[in-house]
Amino acid sequence: MAVFVSIFTFLLVLVVLVVAHELGHFLTAKARGVRVMEFGIGFPPRILGIKKGDTIYSINALPLGGFVKLAGEEDPRVAGSLASKGYGTRLLVLSAGSLMNLLLPIVILSVAFMVPHNVYTAPVVIQDVAENSPAAAAGILPGDTVISVNGNTLNNSSDLQRHIQLNLGKEIDIMVKHADSTVETVQVTSRWKPPQGEGSIGVLMASAAGSITVESVSEPIWRAVPMGAEECYQTLVLFKNEIIRWFIGASAPQLTGPVGIAELTGEVVESGFSPLLEFSAFLSINLGIINLLPLPALDGGRIVLVLLEMIRGGRRVSAKVEGYIHLVGFTLLIALMVLVTYSDIFNIITTGSAIPMP
Repeated sequence: MAVFVSIFTFLLVLVVLVVAHELGHFLTAKARGVRVMEFGIGFPPRILGIKKGDTIYSINALPLGGFVKLAGEEDPRVAGSLASKGYGTRLLVLSAGSLMNLLLPIVILSVAFMVPHNVYTAPVVIQDVAENSPAAAAGILPGDTVISVNGNTLNNSSDLQRHIQLNLGKEIDIMVKHADSTVETVQVTSRWKPPQGEGSIGVLMASAAGSITVESVSEPIWRAVPMGAEECYQTLVLFKNEIIRWFIGASAPQLTGPVGIAELTGEVVESGFSPLLEFSAFLSINLGIINLLPLPALDGGRIVLVLLEMIRGGRRVSAKVEGYIHLVGFTLLIALMVLVTYSDIFNIITTGSAIPMP
Protein backbone atom coordinates (compact mmCIF):
# COMPACT_ATOMS: atom_id res chain seq x y z
CA MET A 1 0.00 0.00 0.00
CA ALA A 2 2.83 2.38 0.90
CA VAL A 3 4.53 1.69 -2.43
CA PHE A 4 1.29 2.45 -4.28
CA VAL A 5 0.88 5.73 -2.39
CA SER A 6 4.50 6.70 -3.19
CA ILE A 7 4.10 5.98 -6.91
CA PHE A 8 0.69 7.67 -7.16
CA THR A 9 1.86 10.78 -5.31
CA PHE A 10 5.06 10.97 -7.36
CA LEU A 11 3.12 10.74 -10.63
CA LEU A 12 0.62 13.35 -9.45
CA VAL A 13 3.40 15.78 -8.50
CA LEU A 14 5.23 15.08 -11.76
CA VAL A 15 2.12 15.74 -13.87
CA VAL A 16 1.37 19.01 -12.06
CA LEU A 17 4.93 20.31 -12.43
CA VAL A 18 5.38 19.28 -16.06
CA VAL A 19 1.94 20.54 -17.09
CA ALA A 20 2.74 23.86 -15.39
CA HIS A 21 5.97 23.97 -17.40
CA GLU A 22 4.17 23.25 -20.66
CA LEU A 23 1.45 25.75 -19.75
CA GLY A 24 4.12 28.45 -19.73
CA HIS A 25 5.08 27.55 -23.30
CA PHE A 26 1.42 27.28 -24.32
CA LEU A 27 0.26 30.64 -22.94
CA THR A 28 3.18 32.63 -24.32
CA ALA A 29 2.94 30.89 -27.72
CA LYS A 30 -0.76 31.72 -27.96
CA ALA A 31 -0.15 35.29 -26.83
CA ARG A 32 2.58 35.81 -29.46
CA GLY A 33 0.70 34.26 -32.38
CA VAL A 34 2.56 30.95 -32.56
CA ARG A 35 0.34 28.12 -33.79
CA VAL A 36 -0.09 25.45 -31.10
CA MET A 37 -0.97 22.12 -32.64
CA GLU A 38 -1.58 20.17 -29.42
CA PHE A 39 -1.57 20.65 -25.65
CA GLY A 40 -1.50 17.27 -23.95
CA ILE A 41 -1.69 15.98 -20.40
CA GLY A 42 0.24 12.73 -20.19
CA PHE A 43 1.94 11.13 -23.19
CA PRO A 44 0.41 9.16 -26.11
CA PRO A 45 -1.41 6.97 -26.87
CA ARG A 46 -4.26 9.47 -26.77
CA ILE A 47 -7.33 8.68 -24.67
CA LEU A 48 -9.36 11.79 -25.41
CA GLY A 49 -8.83 14.78 -27.68
CA ILE A 50 -10.90 17.90 -28.31
CA LYS A 51 -9.98 20.31 -31.10
CA LYS A 52 -10.65 23.99 -30.57
CA GLY A 53 -9.38 26.29 -33.30
CA ASP A 54 -5.98 25.05 -34.45
CA THR A 55 -5.23 23.26 -31.17
CA ILE A 56 -6.03 19.75 -29.97
CA TYR A 57 -6.44 19.49 -26.18
CA SER A 58 -5.72 15.89 -25.23
CA ILE A 59 -5.58 13.49 -22.30
CA ASN A 60 -3.14 10.65 -22.86
CA ALA A 61 -2.47 7.22 -21.41
CA LEU A 62 1.02 7.59 -19.95
CA PRO A 63 0.82 9.77 -16.80
CA LEU A 64 4.38 11.07 -16.99
CA GLY A 65 3.76 14.79 -17.42
CA GLY A 66 2.53 16.61 -20.50
CA PHE A 67 3.61 18.29 -23.73
CA VAL A 68 2.99 21.18 -26.12
CA LYS A 69 3.42 20.64 -29.84
CA LEU A 70 4.21 23.89 -31.64
CA ALA A 71 4.12 24.35 -35.38
CA GLY A 72 7.54 24.43 -37.04
CA GLU A 73 9.83 24.65 -34.00
CA GLU A 74 12.88 24.41 -36.30
CA ASP A 75 11.41 25.35 -39.70
CA PRO A 76 10.58 29.03 -40.38
CA ARG A 77 8.81 28.08 -43.63
CA VAL A 78 5.85 26.61 -41.70
CA ALA A 79 2.97 29.08 -41.36
CA GLY A 80 2.59 30.42 -37.83
CA SER A 81 5.68 28.53 -36.70
CA LEU A 82 7.83 29.38 -33.72
CA ALA A 83 10.92 29.47 -35.95
CA SER A 84 9.34 32.16 -38.12
CA LYS A 85 8.97 34.60 -35.23
CA GLY A 86 11.43 37.24 -34.05
CA TYR A 87 14.16 36.73 -31.49
CA GLY A 88 12.14 38.16 -28.63
CA THR A 89 9.14 35.89 -29.22
CA ARG A 90 11.27 32.77 -29.56
CA LEU A 91 13.29 33.51 -26.42
CA LEU A 92 10.11 34.29 -24.47
CA VAL A 93 8.30 31.11 -25.55
CA LEU A 94 11.34 28.89 -25.01
CA SER A 95 12.09 30.27 -21.53
CA ALA A 96 8.47 30.54 -20.34
CA GLY A 97 8.28 26.91 -19.22
CA SER A 98 11.24 27.21 -16.88
CA LEU A 99 10.03 30.62 -15.71
CA MET A 100 6.71 29.01 -14.78
CA ASN A 101 8.56 26.32 -12.81
CA LEU A 102 10.53 29.00 -10.96
CA LEU A 103 7.44 31.07 -10.13
CA LEU A 104 5.15 28.16 -9.20
CA PRO A 105 7.16 27.36 -6.02
CA ILE A 106 6.26 30.79 -4.62
CA VAL A 107 2.60 29.74 -4.76
CA ILE A 108 3.30 26.22 -3.48
CA LEU A 109 5.47 27.42 -0.59
CA SER A 110 2.96 30.13 0.34
CA VAL A 111 0.28 27.43 0.65
CA ALA A 112 2.72 25.27 2.64
CA PHE A 113 3.17 28.09 5.15
CA MET A 114 -0.59 28.68 5.36
CA VAL A 115 -1.63 25.10 6.07
CA PRO A 116 -0.99 23.83 9.63
CA HIS A 117 2.52 22.42 9.87
CA ASN A 118 4.89 21.41 12.64
CA VAL A 119 7.80 23.65 13.61
CA TYR A 120 10.56 22.00 15.66
CA THR A 121 12.35 24.31 18.09
CA ALA A 122 15.41 23.54 20.20
CA PRO A 123 18.46 25.51 21.39
CA VAL A 124 21.41 25.07 19.00
CA VAL A 125 24.41 24.00 21.08
CA ILE A 126 27.98 23.82 19.80
CA GLN A 127 29.42 20.42 20.68
CA ASP A 128 32.89 20.79 19.20
CA VAL A 129 35.01 23.40 17.39
CA ALA A 130 37.77 22.43 14.94
CA GLU A 131 41.22 23.89 15.53
CA ASN A 132 42.25 26.76 13.24
CA SER A 133 38.70 27.01 11.87
CA PRO A 134 36.79 30.27 11.34
CA ALA A 135 34.64 29.46 14.39
CA ALA A 136 37.72 28.93 16.57
CA ALA A 137 39.28 32.19 15.32
CA ALA A 138 36.06 34.03 16.21
CA GLY A 139 36.10 32.70 19.77
CA ILE A 140 33.20 30.25 19.55
CA LEU A 141 33.60 27.52 22.18
CA PRO A 142 32.10 24.09 22.84
CA GLY A 143 28.99 24.55 24.97
CA ASP A 144 28.05 27.90 23.36
CA THR A 145 24.45 28.30 22.25
CA VAL A 146 23.84 29.98 18.87
CA ILE A 147 21.02 32.49 19.11
CA SER A 148 20.90 34.08 15.64
CA VAL A 149 22.69 34.46 12.31
CA ASN A 150 22.69 37.88 10.60
CA GLY A 151 19.83 38.88 12.85
CA ASN A 152 17.73 35.80 11.98
CA THR A 153 16.58 33.88 15.05
CA LEU A 154 17.15 30.13 14.80
CA ASN A 155 14.57 27.46 15.50
CA ASN A 156 17.00 24.55 15.35
CA SER A 157 20.39 23.38 14.08
CA SER A 158 19.03 22.95 10.53
CA ASP A 159 18.35 26.69 10.42
CA LEU A 160 21.97 27.39 11.36
CA GLN A 161 23.24 25.05 8.66
CA ARG A 162 20.97 26.68 6.07
CA HIS A 163 22.19 30.21 6.88
CA ILE A 164 25.81 29.06 6.71
CA GLN A 165 25.29 27.50 3.27
CA LEU A 166 23.44 30.59 2.03
CA ASN A 167 26.43 32.75 2.86
CA LEU A 168 29.40 30.72 1.65
CA GLY A 169 32.45 32.91 1.19
CA LYS A 170 30.85 35.77 3.14
CA GLU A 171 31.36 37.16 6.61
CA ILE A 172 28.33 36.44 8.78
CA ASP A 173 27.32 37.73 12.20
CA ILE A 174 26.66 34.95 14.69
CA MET A 175 25.19 35.77 18.09
CA VAL A 176 26.21 33.24 20.72
CA LYS A 177 25.50 32.75 24.40
CA HIS A 178 28.55 31.48 26.27
CA ALA A 179 28.53 29.02 29.14
CA ASP A 180 28.86 31.92 31.60
CA SER A 181 25.60 33.41 30.17
CA THR A 182 27.33 36.31 28.44
CA VAL A 183 26.06 37.09 24.95
CA GLU A 184 28.40 38.08 22.13
CA THR A 185 28.11 38.67 18.38
CA VAL A 186 31.11 37.39 16.43
CA GLN A 187 32.04 37.56 12.76
CA VAL A 188 32.71 34.28 10.94
CA THR A 189 33.54 33.69 7.27
CA SER A 190 31.92 30.55 5.88
CA ARG A 191 34.35 28.55 3.75
CA TRP A 192 33.61 27.19 0.26
CA LYS A 193 35.99 24.25 0.58
CA PRO A 194 36.65 23.33 4.23
CA PRO A 195 38.89 20.44 5.29
CA GLN A 196 37.22 17.05 5.25
CA GLY A 197 34.84 16.57 8.16
CA GLU A 198 34.98 20.14 9.49
CA GLY A 199 32.05 21.88 7.84
CA SER A 200 32.04 25.41 6.46
CA ILE A 201 32.77 27.21 9.75
CA GLY A 202 34.28 24.29 11.65
CA VAL A 203 31.68 23.40 14.26
CA LEU A 204 29.82 20.29 15.28
CA MET A 205 26.35 21.31 16.39
CA ALA A 206 23.25 19.68 17.76
CA SER A 207 19.94 20.52 19.34
CA ALA A 208 20.06 20.45 23.13
CA ALA A 209 18.96 17.03 24.39
CA GLY A 210 15.46 16.85 25.83
CA SER A 211 14.63 20.43 24.87
CA ILE A 212 12.91 19.91 21.52
CA THR A 213 9.42 21.40 21.30
CA VAL A 214 6.94 20.87 18.49
CA GLU A 215 4.34 23.50 17.63
CA SER A 216 1.70 23.39 14.91
CA VAL A 217 1.54 26.76 13.16
CA SER A 218 -0.16 28.30 10.13
CA GLU A 219 0.68 31.70 8.69
CA PRO A 220 -1.86 34.24 7.39
CA ILE A 221 -1.68 34.87 3.65
CA TRP A 222 -0.06 38.32 4.03
CA ARG A 223 2.88 36.68 5.80
CA ALA A 224 2.87 33.38 3.91
CA VAL A 225 3.38 34.92 0.45
CA PRO A 226 6.53 36.93 1.34
CA MET A 227 7.82 33.90 3.25
CA GLY A 228 7.19 31.71 0.20
CA ALA A 229 9.02 34.16 -2.07
CA GLU A 230 11.95 34.34 0.35
CA GLU A 231 12.12 30.55 0.63
CA CYS A 232 12.12 30.25 -3.17
CA TYR A 233 14.92 32.81 -3.47
CA GLN A 234 17.01 31.08 -0.81
CA THR A 235 16.59 27.73 -2.57
CA LEU A 236 17.92 29.27 -5.79
CA VAL A 237 20.93 30.64 -3.88
CA LEU A 238 21.56 27.19 -2.38
CA PHE A 239 21.42 25.69 -5.89
CA LYS A 240 23.92 28.27 -7.15
CA ASN A 241 26.28 27.68 -4.23
CA GLU A 242 26.13 23.90 -4.61
CA ILE A 243 26.96 24.12 -8.32
CA ILE A 244 29.96 26.32 -7.48
CA ARG A 245 31.05 23.69 -4.92
CA TRP A 246 30.94 21.07 -7.68
CA PHE A 247 33.22 23.13 -9.91
CA ILE A 248 35.79 23.80 -7.18
CA GLY A 249 35.77 20.16 -6.04
CA ALA A 250 34.22 20.80 -2.63
CA SER A 251 31.41 18.31 -3.29
CA ALA A 252 30.34 15.87 -5.99
CA PRO A 253 26.95 15.72 -7.74
CA GLN A 254 24.64 12.95 -6.51
CA LEU A 255 22.18 11.90 -9.19
CA THR A 256 18.83 10.41 -8.26
CA GLY A 257 16.49 9.11 -10.95
CA PRO A 258 12.73 8.58 -11.06
CA VAL A 259 12.85 5.56 -8.74
CA GLY A 260 14.81 7.48 -6.11
CA ILE A 261 12.55 10.53 -6.40
CA ALA A 262 9.49 8.29 -6.03
CA GLU A 263 11.02 6.81 -2.88
CA LEU A 264 11.77 10.27 -1.51
CA THR A 265 8.20 11.33 -2.29
CA GLY A 266 6.87 8.40 -0.27
CA GLU A 267 9.01 9.36 2.72
CA VAL A 268 7.88 12.99 2.49
CA VAL A 269 4.21 11.97 2.27
CA GLU A 270 4.55 10.29 5.66
CA SER A 271 5.65 13.64 7.14
CA GLY A 272 2.46 15.46 6.13
CA PHE A 273 0.92 17.71 3.50
CA SER A 274 3.09 20.78 4.14
CA PRO A 275 6.40 18.89 3.71
CA LEU A 276 5.00 17.39 0.49
CA LEU A 277 4.29 20.89 -0.81
CA GLU A 278 7.82 22.00 0.10
CA PHE A 279 9.27 18.96 -1.68
CA SER A 280 7.12 19.69 -4.75
CA ALA A 281 8.40 23.26 -4.81
CA PHE A 282 11.98 21.95 -4.64
CA LEU A 283 11.31 19.60 -7.57
CA SER A 284 9.74 22.44 -9.56
CA ILE A 285 12.84 24.58 -9.09
CA ASN A 286 14.97 21.59 -10.17
CA LEU A 287 12.89 21.17 -13.30
CA GLY A 288 13.12 24.87 -14.14
CA ILE A 289 16.89 25.02 -13.75
CA ILE A 290 17.59 21.74 -15.58
CA ASN A 291 15.53 22.83 -18.58
CA LEU A 292 17.57 26.04 -18.85
CA LEU A 293 20.85 24.12 -19.13
CA PRO A 294 22.46 24.75 -22.55
CA LEU A 295 22.02 21.15 -23.70
CA PRO A 296 20.46 19.95 -26.97
CA ALA A 297 16.77 18.92 -26.74
CA LEU A 298 16.30 21.06 -23.62
CA ASP A 299 14.85 24.57 -23.69
CA GLY A 300 18.29 25.92 -22.79
CA GLY A 301 19.81 24.28 -25.87
CA ARG A 302 17.18 25.87 -28.11
CA ILE A 303 17.77 29.24 -26.46
CA VAL A 304 21.50 28.93 -27.19
CA LEU A 305 20.75 28.39 -30.89
CA VAL A 306 18.58 31.53 -30.98
CA LEU A 307 21.33 33.53 -29.28
CA LEU A 308 23.88 32.09 -31.72
CA GLU A 309 21.68 33.23 -34.61
CA MET A 310 21.56 36.73 -33.12
CA ILE A 311 25.36 36.81 -32.81
CA ARG A 312 25.74 35.65 -36.41
CA GLY A 313 23.56 38.48 -37.69
CA GLY A 314 20.50 36.40 -38.51
CA ARG A 315 22.24 33.37 -40.04
CA ARG A 316 20.57 30.39 -38.45
CA VAL A 317 21.45 26.73 -38.25
CA SER A 318 19.43 24.87 -40.88
CA ALA A 319 16.20 23.20 -39.78
CA LYS A 320 17.64 19.80 -40.71
CA VAL A 321 20.85 20.27 -38.71
CA GLU A 322 18.95 21.67 -35.72
CA GLY A 323 16.62 18.67 -35.81
CA TYR A 324 19.62 16.31 -35.76
CA ILE A 325 21.17 18.23 -32.86
CA HIS A 326 18.04 17.91 -30.76
CA LEU A 327 17.60 14.24 -31.73
CA VAL A 328 21.12 13.42 -30.58
CA GLY A 329 20.58 15.41 -27.39
CA PHE A 330 17.29 13.67 -26.70
CA THR A 331 18.90 10.27 -27.24
CA LEU A 332 21.70 11.10 -24.81
CA LEU A 333 19.19 12.35 -22.21
CA ILE A 334 17.20 9.11 -22.50
CA ALA A 335 20.43 7.12 -22.13
CA LEU A 336 21.32 9.13 -19.02
CA MET A 337 17.83 8.53 -17.61
CA VAL A 338 18.19 4.78 -18.19
CA LEU A 339 21.63 4.82 -16.53
CA VAL A 340 20.38 6.74 -13.48
CA THR A 341 17.34 4.47 -13.18
CA TYR A 342 19.65 1.44 -13.32
CA SER A 343 21.71 3.06 -10.54
CA ASP A 344 18.54 3.57 -8.46
CA ILE A 345 17.58 -0.09 -8.85
CA PHE A 346 21.14 -1.24 -8.10
CA ASN A 347 21.14 0.85 -4.91
CA ILE A 348 17.84 -0.73 -3.85
CA ILE A 349 19.28 -4.21 -4.35
CA THR A 350 22.57 -3.49 -2.56
CA THR A 351 21.52 -1.04 0.17
CA GLY A 352 17.74 -1.30 0.39
CA SER A 353 17.28 2.28 -0.78
CA ALA A 354 17.50 4.08 -4.12
CA ILE A 355 18.66 7.27 -2.40
CA PRO A 356 22.50 7.54 -2.50
CA MET A 357 24.11 7.87 0.90
CA PRO A 358 26.30 10.97 1.44
